[in-house]
Amino acid sequence: MPHSRFSGRTVLVTGGGSGIGRAVALAFAAEGASVVVAGRTRAALDETVALAEGTGGTVVAQVADVARAADMDALVRTAVDRFGSLDVAVNNAGVFRGGQPVADLSDEDWRALLDTNVTGVLLALRAEVRQMRTQPNGGAVVNVSSNLGAHKQVPRTTAYAASKAAVAALTRGAALDHIGDGVRINAVSPGASATTMSLRPGETDAERAVRMKEESPLGRVSSTEEVAEAVLYLASDAAASVVGTDLVIDGAASL
Repeated sequence: MPHSRFSGRTVLVTGGGSGIGRAVALAFAAEGASVVVAGRTRAALDETVALAEGTGGTVVAQVADVARAADMDALVRTAVDRFGSLDVAVNNAGVFRGGQPVADLSDEDWRALLDTNVTGVLLALRAEVRQMRTQPNGGAVVNVSSNLGAHKQVPRTTAYAASKAAVAALTRGAALDHIGDGVRINAVSPGASATTMSLRPGETDAERAVRMKEESPLGRVSSTEEVAEAVLYLASDAAASVVGTDLVIDGAASL
């Protein structure tokens, strides 16, 4: 393989059945890591595993819900029992709900956003750090936030933005709490990327491409591979002194 930055290391990726999570899992596997992917849909996870195996990567899947503490604890145990350690964790699982103004937001949508985007990151982070701080070499965690929230506001996305701003705050606070334990914690904040989440209702990929030429200074969405490369950098030894940062990947949309 051309690169092997993560040879001999174990990586955990939540939300690994599609989109950015899948791209991250495949990128780590391509660089020699043993990867555990988690998500709520077995078929999607199995597809990620098959794609990795097709290129010689090592990826195993486990169905898990990030909003359940027991699932997150079990997920970390699986990584350690299977591969001997947990060196990198990428907390990517997230949902978008409630594309309405705040006054029209339903209780159900608000709770879904908090359960997955906020509580889910906290529970995953807690389980991961508890393991990493017992290891001689510690570990690295990358949380996937968004340019919406801490960096930008868009009408009708306020609830989602609030949940992702919470991820940014969790990242900074946890980074300070645990760098002394040898655990580096950072975040990436993608803007519109080549996933279904950036499509408007009924919009095609081609229609999104036309819209982004007007809406984004870059003139396009980010590819999932571009986001994955940023994640790999933050998890790598090259970023050994990068702690508590929030790397925005949005083609200048939030400037």
